[in-house]
Amino acid sequence: MKSTRKESRERRQRRIRGKVSGTAERPRLAVFRSHQHIYVQVIDDTQHHTLVAASTVEPELKSKLSSGGNCDASIEVGKLIASRSLSKGIAKVVFDRGGNLYHGRVKALAEAAREAGLEF
Repeated sequence: MKSTRKESRERRQRRIRGKVSGTAERPRLAVFRSHQHIYVQVIDDTQHHTLVAASTVEPELKSKLSSGGNCDASIEVGKLIASRSLSKGIAKVVFDRGGNLYHGRVKALAEAAREAGLEF
């Protein structure tokens, strides 16, 4: 039986979430990628609480970017989530790529967050 791209991503996501969990000391950096935008959250799974979030739909980023669905937008969101996390005292996170393959926009976001000071 053939599986679609969406089903493959969801299967990878379930497998990853079985292994990756965020704690108060090391929360989970969760990435969601749509065709037009990219969203990222820092989540404490023990408290079921989102600590920090950033995305390309925010007005401050939307006005600066030509498109929310390219690598340049992902780099800006990575820098923004890193600065917001560091201001809240979060320096170490666990990376959850959300079932997406680690290349393109997801990779650009992760590398920008690392360069801006997040450790994962």
